[in-house]
Amino acid sequence: MARRLHVHIAVDDLEKSTAFYSTLFAAEPTVLKGDYAKWMLDDPAVNFAISNRGAKTGVDHLGFQVDSDEEVETIEGRLAAAEQAVAPQRNAECCYAFGNKSWSRDPAGVPWEIFHTLNEIPVYGVDHAPTEETAPRSGGACCG
Repeated sequence: MARRLHVHIAVDDLEKSTAFYSTLFAAEPTVLKGDYAKWMLDDPAVNFAISNRGAKTGVDHLGFQVDSDEEVETIEGRLAAAEQAVAPQRNAECCYAFGNKSWSRDPAGVPWEIFHTLNEIPVYGVDHAPTEETAPRSGGACCG
């Protein structure tokens, strides 16, 4: 069972930020679109993404990319045991990928995404990290 930390940062200038992170990581993005870039790094094992899709700049959300739907469900159980709201999303289209996921928030309000990617898709998709307006801190679904 392998997990990869996921970090997604909203940026103002995608081109400038892509150049910065490519230099920092000494690697070009594995996915590069007009509004999104992603690096799948092995050292450290991280799925690092940036986008300029109108979100407030800064850390958009954190998460874990996992290898199976069963692991998504296991972590959903852990989040529920930690008394945090859990919002499962199956067949989600997000960040040029299709898969199964779940959203939650830590006690400080930081959104966490647990996801299993099934395949890539040609569009950004409609799913996104929950906002303060769409995600209660406890109880109920995090996003639609």
